[in-house]
Amino acid sequence: MIKKLEINGVHFDVDAKLKTYVTKKLGKLEKYIPKRARESAHIEVFLKEVKIKAKKENICEVNLYLPGETITTKESTVNMYAAVDIVETKLKNQIKKYKVRHGSPQLHHRLIGKLRRTNHNL
Repeated sequence: MIKKLEINGVHFDVDAKLKTYVTKKLGKLEKYIPKRARESAHIEVFLKEVKIKAKKENICEVNLYLPGETITTKESTVNMYAAVDIVETKLKNQIKKYKVRHGSPQLHHRLIGKLRRTNHNL
C-alpha cells in the first residue's frame, strides 16, 4: 500500500466510503512501481464535481510523483467511482512505461546481449 496518499475534494465533500474506495484502488498500484521508487512514491488525488448546463460531471485527477518523473492522469465521467477505475487503468499503463524508461541498466545490457546472440546465430 502506498504510504503517502492525499485525497482532496474540490467543490465536493468526499465521504468515507469514497475515500476507502480510492485508497483501495490506487493502493494496489504499488506492485507496479519499481522497488527502488516505492519509498518516495507520493499520490495526490483531486476529486471534482462540476455542473455544466444542468449536467453533473465528476472529474478524478491523479498526480503520481516518482523519482525523476511526475505522472498525471485525468478522467471525467458521470459517476465518480467509474472515473477512479479508469484513472487506475491509465496509471497502470503509464507506470509500466516508466519502468521501461527508468529500468535498471543491467536489464538493458542483458536484453541487448541476448538480441545480439540471437541475430548472430542467424
